[in-house]
Amino acid sequence: MFTTRPTLQGTFGMVSSTHWLASQSAMAVLEDGGNAYDAAVAGAFVLHVVEPHLNGPAGEVPILLAPAGGEVRVLCGQGVAPAGATIEHYRALGLDLVPGTGPLAAAVPGAFDAWMLLLRDHGTKSLADVLKYAIGYAEDGHACVENVGATVETVRELFETEWTTSADVYLPDGKSPRPGELFRNPALAATWQRLLAEVAGAGDREAQIEAAREVWRSGFIAEALVRQAGRPTMDTSGERHTGTLTAADLAAWSASYEAPATYDWNGWTLCKAGPWSQGPVLLQQLALLPPELPAYESADYVHLLIEGCKLAMADREAWYGDAEVVPLDDLLSAEYNAARRRLIDGKASHELRPGSPGGLAPRLCEHARVVAPAEPGFDPMGAGEPTVARLTADGGTRGDTCHLDVVDRWGNMIAATPSGGWLQSNPVVPELGFPLGTRLQMTWLEAGLPNSLAPGRRPRTTLTPSIALRGGVPVLAFGTPGGDQQDQWQLHFFLAVATRAKARGGLDLQGAIDAPNWHNDSFPGSFYPRGMRPGSVTVESRMDEGVVEELRRRGHDVTVGDAWSEGRLCAVARDPEAGILSAAANPRGMQGYAVGR
Repeated sequence: MFTTRPTLQGTFGMVSSTHWLASQSAMAVLEDGGNAYDAAVAGAFVLHVVEPHLNGPAGEVPILLAPAGGEVRVLCGQGVAPAGATIEHYRALGLDLVPGTGPLAAAVPGAFDAWMLLLRDHGTKSLADVLKYAIGYAEDGHACVENVGATVETVRELFETEWTTSADVYLPDGKSPRPGELFRNPALAATWQRLLAEVAGAGDREAQIEAAREVWRSGFIAEALVRQAGRPTMDTSGERHTGTLTAADLAAWSASYEAPATYDWNGWTLCKAGPWSQGPVLLQQLALLPPELPAYESADYVHLLIEGCKLAMADREAWYGDAEVVPLDDLLSAEYNAARRRLIDGKASHELRPGSPGGLAPRLCEHARVVAPAEPGFDPMGAGEPTVARLTADGGTRGDTCHLDVVDRWGNMIAATPSGGWLQSNPVVPELGFPLGTRLQMTWLEAGLPNSLAPGRRPRTTLTPSIALRGGVPVLAFGTPGGDQQDQWQLHFFLAVATRAKARGGLDLQGAIDAPNWHNDSFPGSFYPRGMRPGSVTVESRMDEGVVEELRRRGHDVTVGDAWSEGRLCAVARDPEAGILSAAANPRGMQGYAVGR
């Protein structure tokens, strides 16, 4: 099979991420004797610097980690809604949806604390060792990818008239970041330098990391974040609002570990974050598959995956969230999925059809029941996660979030999907050099739903990294940016790896990533303004024309996109018997890279 790049193979360590500077920084940590977790933390903080339109320190991150010889765990870096973030408060402001930008959409920031917890519990390096790469790129500069400047240009007027602290960083002398020119964020570099100075005398490695967590929760960083949340800020509602984040909210929250949701399929065990994420959507899609799959990438195959995705996404809408009880066991049961599978016939469904696990009656929010089709065009003031800020009439998606995978020579493995805190989400906090996040836009302002806005509850995130086991042993870590598309693209990738692609005696990760991909938008989007396109399918132009025509004959509303436009996957793998590590990265967008030796 022709691929854009080889699947890398080696024995020392492998990294794959959505930016080459993050990949190589993580690899430098491995070369310096660090493990996969040290490397991941270093790479993550570089991603904050080099992909500021896609993630930031005050965003969020779900992390799946598989320590050598240990069990897979989820490290939740998704913060909760502040104590003042009640439905009544937002309704009193005249809002029907949580705004897509501004401090009203800010949850308690989660990414920083999650990375600190990972470094403390599983890493070996000091905080200074892992932060030095990000500090260097922020202070001395880096050559920006084109999309940084392009994103800034879409919000130039907003920055110049309203979010002037963002203009100070991203429009110095009135110029947006340009490819081939060094871009610096001295305020961000100064933040991390001050943090290191304040914790230097705290004691040993673990004590310094704990001190850094306290600075974030209650020190100068917390104080600046709370001040920013209290500043009236123009948001997608067209009005200026203050947020609800307080010092008490920051002080009370910390990242936490939990068991993954899992599903066994054909000798594989897939591990995902729980239903506070959309992770179980991938598990449900696997559970819906028949014992025998149609020919790979045939019309029958693509139709089956699209229709299964619609059913899983309808269940996501009705059942997923940070509620006390989510009937996940029933949603993944053989009996339930056998009944759901019978709903898939030869025609494309244009309906939202949640099921009744355990005999429970599904409940959809009013917006999902009456949601209008997505509006044409792109409105930067409507920006949610950049990939799905606003679905366009041509099926296009713009931007991405981030992803990072690492496996080391000892067998430690990690998959993480950092996001939120984008430069276009909130004004830059002038004292810190980065903005607040906007993940609360994923909640509903209607009581009694699994994903209703409620103090202390996590918004249901789209972020969904994956780890897969064979025979109980972790062998594959993967994931992708892409909002609601993430577990659609990951399903096709995983099936290509698991059922079809073999190369050089190992998993053909690059071939699976490069294969033509697709997505559908037949369900309410997770980001403001929560639009949907019933019956839609967007495919890459590399898909076989006969398959496209057959999909249309079956009633799919097919949009043919660019040849390399669907999927942003990263992956690393480990063959425990052969002792071979491997990695691959997405060629789309020409900035994701895998490295290793």
